[in-house]
Amino acid sequence: DLERLPNTSCFVSPGWKGETQVMQMDLAGFAVSSGSACSSGKVKVPRVLRAMGLSDEQAECALRVSLGVETTEEDVLRFCEAWLKQERKTRDRAA
Repeated sequence: DLERLPNTSCFVSPGWKGETQVMQMDLAGFAVSSGSACSSGKVKVPRVLRAMGLSDEQAECALRVSLGVETTEEDVLRFCEAWLKQERKTRDRAA
């Protein structure tokens, strides 16, 4: 097990670009980021994601989600439902 921030997770959904996920989740009312925090605003694949073992293609589809001190279980469930809904829409459009 590698060290990690306990409140931050990285999700990869192949074929669904991180930037697109950020926009869709923003429209759903959630603030998330693509890539890694130390590479915000940069175009190349973040070294942190490479160190985690992600390929360039996977890194382009990475979504970073952080939980705050006041984040509730209900907030997490709402996020999961919204993310899955957007993921299904994206897959349906691609089919």
